[in-house]
Amino acid sequence: MEWFKFFKKAPPNYPQFWKDYEQQFETGLPESIHDTRFVVLDTETTGFNFITDRMLCIGAISLKNNQMKVSDAFEVYINQEQFNPETVKIHGIINNSSEKRLSEEEAVKKFLAYIGNSVLVAHHAHFDIEMINCALERIGLPVLKNKVLDTMVLYRATRIKSNLLNREKQYSLDEIAENLNISVKDRHTAAGDAMITAIAFLKIINKLFTKENSKLKHLFKIS
Repeated sequence: MEWFKFFKKAPPNYPQFWKDYEQQFETGLPESIHDTRFVVLDTETTGFNFITDRMLCIGAISLKNNQMKVSDAFEVYINQEQFNPETVKIHGIINNSSEKRLSEEEAVKKFLAYIGNSVLVAHHAHFDIEMINCALERIGLPVLKNKVLDTMVLYRATRIKSNLLNREKQYSLDEIAENLNISVKDRHTAAGDAMITAIAFLKIINKLFTKENSKLKHLFKIS
């Protein structure tokens, strides 16, 4: 059946920026939480439908060794293909606002270059990650390769550890911010929510681990 090899499907010819992104995963993640680069992210969108809605903005900030790198923050606004006046009430991003906007492909390209093989963190992470994966699919690319952590799940683990047990409760970012005494001044902007989530993540990590037992594999086990 050697003739069958002639019809074998050729591997996809992905753009160089995706190949550069994939190449970074050839190096494994560190063992320690403190040696790991985390990227905390948030998206603002036209709505909650993965098929019909689109991202308007991606905000992110990096963390390493229990420190937030404000100078390494990331924010891109994306050209709007559609307009939803209902969600504008939440995020405040309007059609004729003055922010420089990129195409969806260019925004995703910049985001991949920013995150590399970092561990991604978000609140109710499935939504943000799926929105980004849908954008990747629209431009013919595979899904994100990064490991992902959800601050809602991690925060719930701190409540269990403190015997405030509620294994089913879905904590909002506002609830967590209030319980951890975090300002919500910039709530409902991608950059602002990423910042709030990053502060929450640092506080949660410090509740769950000491420096001596801060193994990344234990963090993934909790999540």
